[in-house]
Amino acid sequence: MTTTKTDTPTTSGDEPRSAKGLGVLGWARWIWRTLTSMRTALILLFLLALGAIPGSILPQNVVSVDEVGAYFQENPELAPWLDRFYLFDVFSSPWYGAIYLLLFVSLAGCVIPRAMVHARAVRARPVTTPRNLGRMPYVARFGTDATPDTVLERARKVLKGYRVERYGDSLSAETGYLREAGNVLFHLALLGLLLALAAGSFFGYRGNMLIVEGDGFANTLPSYDAIYPGHWTDTDEFAPFTMHLDEFEASFIEDGDLRGQAESYIADVTYTEEPGGEEKTHQLEVNHPLSVDGVQVYLLGHGYAPEFEVRNADGDVVFDQAVPFLHRETMSYTSDGVIKVPDTGGEELGFVSVFLPTAAEDAEGELVSTYPGTENPMVTLDAYRGDLGMLDPQSVYQLQTRNMEGLGESPVMGIGDTWELPDEAGSVTFTGVEEYVTLQSNRDGARVPALTAATLAVVGLVVTLFVRPRRIWVRATEGEDGRTRVELAGLGKTEVAGNNAEFHEITTRLAGRLRSESDDNPTTPTEESTTRGSDR
Repeated sequence: MTTTKTDTPTTSGDEPRSAKGLGVLGWARWIWRTLTSMRTALILLFLLALGAIPGSILPQNVVSVDEVGAYFQENPELAPWLDRFYLFDVFSSPWYGAIYLLLFVSLAGCVIPRAMVHARAVRARPVTTPRNLGRMPYVARFGTDATPDTVLERARKVLKGYRVERYGDSLSAETGYLREAGNVLFHLALLGLLLALAAGSFFGYRGNMLIVEGDGFANTLPSYDAIYPGHWTDTDEFAPFTMHLDEFEASFIEDGDLRGQAESYIADVTYTEEPGGEEKTHQLEVNHPLSVDGVQVYLLGHGYAPEFEVRNADGDVVFDQAVPFLHRETMSYTSDGVIKVPDTGGEELGFVSVFLPTAAEDAEGELVSTYPGTENPMVTLDAYRGDLGMLDPQSVYQLQTRNMEGLGESPVMGIGDTWELPDEAGSVTFTGVEEYVTLQSNRDGARVPALTAATLAVVGLVVTLFVRPRRIWVRATEGEDGRTRVELAGLGKTEVAGNNAEFHEITTRLAGRLRSESDDNPTTPTEESTTRGSDR
């Protein structure tokens, strides 16, 4: 009777495991390895640059709330959709912050292990000499009467600047580790730059303000037209400086094809670093900020603030001040503004106005501004009477007319002209024009670390581009004829023509040194040079 023996699977290590999928831990490892790969870091860096494009094209709230408001007026249908995707606050948007954070994690997970590997490689001995040096891209052979030990000692001196290690009858030498060090430095500096920018965003702030010529500003939270503090910024600890706009002068090109373009903006300001402190003066220009107690105040732009005097039906002055207008574009500075007069003693008054710095008629007979300077300033007004809706949140540059009655349109008014409102509702006089400046204050304590990191990144990149890692091996063995057979091989980790030239020079120097110290000259080196890839 025959019995059949069946092999029963055991629990030994040779047992095939059943397919259970990656599991939670496996998926976590896969996600981490994918996130920390250099390919992912490059993709995220590209997305970060791509996401910054809308921030360069569209006006940003952090730079100028007025320009964002003007964009909403010009594009009432498109602007709300753009705002839903935070395209007016790109650099503080959730999606941009997510890309930034992922890039930081990706670089950290990629660069830090790489730096540790490089640190171990620097401390390690050079690699052992390959058995067959003839396979190297550069090989040279010659014979000499010097002993193998003498050859290796002379080779060690010739290889000055290399890390040299002896392995039996050969030397192994390496140099060019600074290339990888520069690569690591570049990526670590990039990581430091991201960290510095994030720290500046968390601990600093940016604020925008508009100051009419002759007015002042105190660095307190309510004084800003718009402010964007960091998450960890203490708004009660602002630097207690004050400043006063004494005079502002904008000059424009008057002739040629560039007529109307801005030539210079100069603002003369007086400031104190603390209440009761010494008054100091500063000339504020574009890219020449005022620095006060760690805060930089930048000049962003300027505009016009026409002055109006409004009287009520009884002839009493109920409004007398300059009103900042927003320019439509910078070649003519045609500007729009709103005057709101709630305290008239009767019904509230409102005016929608257009200001023309240099008014003139075009070919079609329409009144336009032909130059951004105030050579012939004029205004037109549309008057309204009723409820201004001041109890509701509203922009100072918009007039809510749904509960108001139109009174009509004014004639074109020059400085000193008065328009008597219909129905004996009062009068309005165009009394003059002041200029205003838009400023931005910026406190960022991470500017110096960010600059240092950027400088180190450039240094690391330069080192990476110009340092060539090379390896050289020298083997000296005694031949059957009693002479020493010398074999020298070189390997460059970057394919450049300079590698073979350097290897040839080392071979020549070694042979020359042995020739000068030997009674019997060595044979002329024979070289074998092969090229891997393009020899550029």
